Amino acid sequence: MAPPEPFRALPVVAAWLGLVVTAGALVGARLGLEVLGRFDWPIVVYALLATLLGYGPMVAYCWWASRRWGTGSLADDVGARVRWIDLGWGPVVWIAAWVGGIAAAIIVYALHLPIKSNTDGIDRYSGDRGVLIAFLIVAVVVAPLAEELMFRGVVMRGLASVAPVWLAVVGQGLCFGAAHVDPVRGWGNIGLLIVLGTVGAVFGGAAYLLRRIGPTVIAHALYNGVVMAIVLTVHP
Repeated sequence: MAPPEPFRALPVVAAWLGLVVTAGALVGARLGLEVLGRFDWPIVVYALLATLLGYGPMVAYCWWASRRWGTGSLADDVGARVRWIDLGWGPVVWIAAWVGGIAAAIIVYALHLPIKSNTDGIDRYSGDRGVLIAFLIVAVVVAPLAEELMFRGVVMRGLASVAPVWLAVVGQGLCFGAAHVDPVRGWGNIGLLIVLGTVGAVFGGAAYLLRRIGPTVIAHALYNGVVMAIVLTVHP
């Protein structure tokens, strides 16, 4: 087996600025949808707008960061590569993420910490095929691509320039969990941050060991797809 490729780090400013862009995009998407909500457009339109406003800036920033601080190639700078073998690695990483997430959830419940799901409310659209298709595209295609580029790509490699790799992996995982915090869930965000932070750390560890995010994109897509399938099955 060939030795792993060198782990190319980005300057830490790339990580901090990436987190600012991510927070701004998420807040901007929420505020933008509140303003546009007065037009009473179909919900599928709002789902697509949320995707554009929430994830568009993240992808654009990753591309810009690669050109600004790297070689200009996302494949080289953040490991944005997919190999045929990743069809096997992806499910392995997915299983590891489930194990990590379940272990974190057990700890959360054992400590009686508040937790709420970030899928609450999706089941209300189970009868609208167009909305479900839009949600599935976002959850299984758009979110895995954008979030892996940002967190397992730019953020983790930026943190790794000033901290040990293990700390960069944990740090980006916590940032990933924090990106799913919503004021509406109140204290329930505590447990959610711990669980998703653990899942993010598993993805980060895999991205570091394999030196690319192809397997984590696949694992992330599987994770989101299964979660949505469970939600829609339990609440038909």
